[in-house]
Amino acid sequence: MSQKSADWTRLDNAAKIFPPTSNKQDTKVFRFACQLSEWVDRDILQQATERSLDVFPIFRSVLKHGLFWYYLEKTELVPVVEPEYRPPCGQIYDPSSRNLLFEVSCYRNRINLEVYHSLTDGTGALQFLKTLVCNYLAIKYPPLKEDLLSEIEYDASVSERDEDSFSKYYDPHHSAKRTKSRKSCQLKGLRVPEGRLKIIEGIMPVKEVLQLAKSYNTTLTVMLTSMMLIAFAEEIPLRQKKKPVILSVPVNLRNYFQSETARNFFGVIQVGYNFSQGPGTLEDVIACVKEEFKRELTAEQLGARMAALSKAEHNYVARAVPLVIKDLILWTADTISESYTAGSISNIGKIDLPEAAKPFVKRFDVFVSTDKLQACVCSYGGELTVSFTSAFRSTNVQKHFFRQLTQAGIPVEIQSNKLEDDLQ
Repeated sequence: MSQKSADWTRLDNAAKIFPPTSNKQDTKVFRFACQLSEWVDRDILQQATERSLDVFPIFRSVLKHGLFWYYLEKTELVPVVEPEYRPPCGQIYDPSSRNLLFEVSCYRNRINLEVYHSLTDGTGALQFLKTLVCNYLAIKYPPLKEDLLSEIEYDASVSERDEDSFSKYYDPHHSAKRTKSRKSCQLKGLRVPEGRLKIIEGIMPVKEVLQLAKSYNTTLTVMLTSMMLIAFAEEIPLRQKKKPVILSVPVNLRNYFQSETARNFFGVIQVGYNFSQGPGTLEDVIACVKEEFKRELTAEQLGARMAALSKAEHNYVARAVPLVIKDLILWTADTISESYTAGSISNIGKIDLPEAAKPFVKRFDVFVSTDKLQACVCSYGGELTVSFTSAFRSTNVQKHFFRQLTQAGIPVEIQSNKLEDDLQ
């Protein structure tokens, strides 16, 4: 079987970690949701989903494995749009089943897109969802079709969308000064039932949050990351305070390397603050985080990280190792890496749509499965949404985070899901 076969393709470098580390608590699934101004017609959503697959053929794949590697295989399976039937970020990948790696569902006025991370990252999923929403509106409102679809046109060929950008930009000679890894403080406490997530969202005016960040002479991402570090520090036991609080921050590599891929193309950096060695004020935490962002977010540094992570898969000896052993190695490495971060924050950024679509779309949000605590940030229109998913029953970190914003004069609307135990 040739790797250039039109029917299959190996997983990209970032995708390989997910199959051996997925479980019921952390399914490696993320959900993008779009709220419309009217209830969703499921039949039309089904048509829109099938049309969107013509633009993103990589989504019509199943995950399989051989003796030495996992791979995506093209399939004729047709996704079936269902009413929302389970909690967010439920398990999609099942090694014993041959199923698609994404699902589309709806509930009242909300369209949900859930994706297994081996298929794509947040940028690829968002492009798919935007195309799906515009196809939906174009089918429902034919006079708007030209305006909707001409603006949403994904300016890339099929081969560019299916490209493995990690392989394209792999440079074995690329190196940069590596930052010494530090172990992080860790949250402890009672956990929610397996397969469930505690979800808390804060919705606020994006303009006011941007102005607040500007008053600290920094970006929105740096400010929110700093606030999250402080929120964690409020809950860290005193005996752990000698360790820093460290968060992982996913980075869209398309912003640093030319790529239109609809597959994974992201990196991760770690940023932190040691509250036992500094005053812990927002100003001081921002200064430290800002410096770490400046140091880590360069094409040179990100390219070096990419090269280091990709090196093994380009080594002929390592490639000959059976998959069962590779899985064990990756699982062990992932377990060890868990001690180096307390949680994660991801800024998807500003979501935009064609003008013809905007009257019909109220809000976007995004959730990610986790066995710790993660925040996802996105904005649409005049609203900024910060969505926390957590494996813990306690919501104190989220409370400390949003309190910093309200105390700074930012109005925050809080929404939350209800777990069964919450109702007892």
